[in-house]
Amino acid sequence: MLLRATFAFALHALHLVTANPLKRQSSPKAVYAHFMVGIVENFSVADWVGEMQTAKAIGIDGFALNCAPPRVDSYTPKQLANAYAAATQVGGFTVFPSLDFAYWNNGDTGTIIQLLQNYSSLPSQARYNGRPIISTFVGEYFDWAAVKPTVNVFAIPNLEDPAQVNSLSTSFDGAFSWYAWPTDGGNSIKVGPMDTTWDDKFVTNLRNAGKGQIYMMPVSPWFSTHFNSKNWVFIAEQLITDRWPQVLSIKPELVELVTWNDFGESHYISDSEPTHSDDGSSVWANGYPHAGWRIITQAYIAAYKSGASAPVVNSDQLVYWYRAFPKNTVCTGDTLGPPNGINLLQDLIFVTTLVTSPATLTVTSGSFAPVTINVPAGVTTHNFTMGIGSQTFVLSRNGVQLAGGVGGMRTSNTCTIYNFNAYVGSFGTGSTISTSATASSSTRVSSSTVVSSSTRASSSVSSASSSRITSPPVSSSSRTSASASSSQTCGTGCTITASSQIFPTNCLQPGCVWQGPAGQGTPDHCDTGGKPSCTA
Repeated sequence: MLLRATFAFALHALHLVTANPLKRQSSPKAVYAHFMVGIVENFSVADWVGEMQTAKAIGIDGFALNCAPPRVDSYTPKQLANAYAAATQVGGFTVFPSLDFAYWNNGDTGTIIQLLQNYSSLPSQARYNGRPIISTFVGEYFDWAAVKPTVNVFAIPNLEDPAQVNSLSTSFDGAFSWYAWPTDGGNSIKVGPMDTTWDDKFVTNLRNAGKGQIYMMPVSPWFSTHFNSKNWVFIAEQLITDRWPQVLSIKPELVELVTWNDFGESHYISDSEPTHSDDGSSVWANGYPHAGWRIITQAYIAAYKSGASAPVVNSDQLVYWYRAFPKNTVCTGDTLGPPNGINLLQDLIFVTTLVTSPATLTVTSGSFAPVTINVPAGVTTHNFTMGIGSQTFVLSRNGVQLAGGVGGMRTSNTCTIYNFNAYVGSFGTGSTISTSATASSSTRVSSSTVVSSSTRASSSVSSASSSRITSPPVSSSSRTSASASSSQTCGTGCTITASSQIFPTNCLQPGCVWQGPAGQGTPDHCDTGGKPSCTA
């Protein structure tokens, strides 16, 4: 049963945004990926080189290094130094600090200047119009005028509201938006698909300000998190191929992928990072590879940089993704409960075809009968009703199979933990994108394949899905804390052991007690007048 054709929506979105494309600046277009420094305390330069080579291979120009100040993460200086050294070693790849203002504050000007003095003159520092780029997560109220006399940065802070383009006088040179998922603002959840409401407001306000400020547009493939401090999904089911055509139409000066390695929010596109620290997200990230999304991303990055209206497909491939179980499944071992927003999800198998000429896609999902559809040349996304069991995919042309196989994870009608992460795989010909998957609590089917790049048009169907196995990430995420395993105290309260658990508010909730690292200040109980409602 055909459920939804997203191609018409994509065309409508393209029509909406092409009316007001951004005026280009002199610097070339570039794509950066948001990289969580807070989880790579033990990274060596070689670890960084490996990550950067993988990113560079698909056209990513550099990493935005999300980091906390040294008083929070003592290893920040070491890992920034490692990142800059690795980028120099890789060549053709640059980095810039993205200060996480869940931890930095407006009193950190001296530390920020020192950080910039240490790195901004290095050859691996990313630049815009010759000036070193710096960005933030939140932090829109920090005044860059205090920094520029010492280091003439090109500041692109994360603005939480497009109206701030007009209301703030903080010497910023551009705006980065975090609204990469369907939302009415903040962390509100709404049904997809993604539109360009927020982008249009940023673009219009930046243009009307007349200061030559640029827009760094966010792109993300997914969002699901299951910590005791944040437990929700955004409706991002076909987001990757809904969002990229909007980028091609708007033509922003810069693009930031959200993210490279935030396992905690499930929007990573990296491979496994065995040496990163685990904040509890291994519960839902282990055994859930996302490297297949890099195939789609590679095709769109090339199109974005060339100014094309659609990607060019050079080889026949398919990328599939799906969740482990239907949304209404009751998980028997999870005390946290289901994530907010799952009622808006659909129980579907998603397949993106990247083909050089028209082809045929057959998907068999569980016990459902095979569904066969014709797919056009280019990049097209389809969806199929989720069946329980194995997922099988066949891409063919004129009766000859081009790619296909059995998906790397069986779906089930039982579960222990509410894991709404996506399992992503691929089949096809081209450059190999990743390696083998590790085991997880879901039943897996072993398979392997090779992959490449592509182009897009979007559509949809109902039945099944498939693709290939890539190396699954081993736990981790932005600073946050585990869900089902967290220690409960004070009745309905909780024990907080890391500031990531209360990101981004940095406020303890009533009933929660702080048992964080020695030397780290105790957060406020912001909702109870600074007083805990109970003690351990």
